[in-house]
Amino acid sequence: MNAETTVVICVYTEDRWEDILAAVSSVRAQSLTALETLLVVDHNVSLLARLTKEYKETEDVRVLANAGPRGLSAGRNTGIAASRGDIIAFLDDDAVAERDWLRHFAEAFEDPRVLAVGGRTMPAWESGRRPRWFPEEFDWVVGCTYKGLPRGRVRVRNVLGGNASFRRTAFDAAGGFATGIGRDGDKRPLGCEETEFCIRLSRARPDAVLLIDDRSVIHHRVPAVRERFRYFRTRTYAEGLSKALVSRSVGAAKGLESERRYTTRVLPAGVARGLRDAALGRPGGAGRAGAIVAGVLTAAGGYVIGSVRARRGGATFSVVEIAGTADTGGEGAAA
Repeated sequence: MNAETTVVICVYTEDRWEDILAAVSSVRAQSLTALETLLVVDHNVSLLARLTKEYKETEDVRVLANAGPRGLSAGRNTGIAASRGDIIAFLDDDAVAERDWLRHFAEAFEDPRVLAVGGRTMPAWESGRRPRWFPEEFDWVVGCTYKGLPRGRVRVRNVLGGNASFRRTAFDAAGGFATGIGRDGDKRPLGCEETEFCIRLSRARPDAVLLIDDRSVIHHRVPAVRERFRYFRTRTYAEGLSKALVSRSVGAAKGLESERRYTTRVLPAGVARGLRDAALGRPGGAGRAGAIVAGVLTAAGGYVIGSVRARRGGATFSVVEIAGTADTGGEGAAA
């Protein structure tokens, strides 16, 4: 475990102030100490100044401004360029990591073939429990590990970006995250930038091993607004749009490789379980079955619309080359 790890947390709103502090505290409490934590602020001068003041006396936390266009991908790229670690881990700004999160990542990287390791993300529902209608197969809607992903430490096509780590050489080989695919502040909740990157990485390095180790656990806060069906519908539609962009970048064969198994095996099994529960009088069964069907149809609609837009040139994205370590301190980054 000689490799040192930089943790990057991308932030954008003061509404998550307490969440951000909790995320940083969870990194500082790790059983395997991180070399540094980088807080990358996405075009929010007030938040940048507040965080700079909060952590000005610390040596292990640096506050940076997103040096690229607004959005999560550019924020991550800023963190990558500024990082000093051999391993770069990403943690959502509204999540907390369990104590051995980084230790389990580091163990996987002892194999030199491993270029990426993801973990398990558990939902922390604001209401205190999962809504009865909300299917576990769609936990990706709220940024969490979903039913159908393999358990244990296993090879995967891609990791999930809010709980993931990469060897620095992965970015040397494949560049950075593509801008124009992922989230952009409070706009439509797009995603899939980590999927596109991982596919691109595997093409650049065919020998690369990408893993999920579900012992690397974080707990992701799910606010009440995201427990509602309206958000569920919006997010699944946005996922379809995002998948269309990914398919445009890497081809439909790779871009939808994992999704074919998910839609033909995992989701039908989920519908069957929901209908069985309904027949047995168990609460929420019919709702879960209906939500799965609605989610598939909405995502498919988004994919069709996104594909049409892509063909017409209405959707663009670009891949950023990571040029090396950036010298960007907290105060200077505000300019």
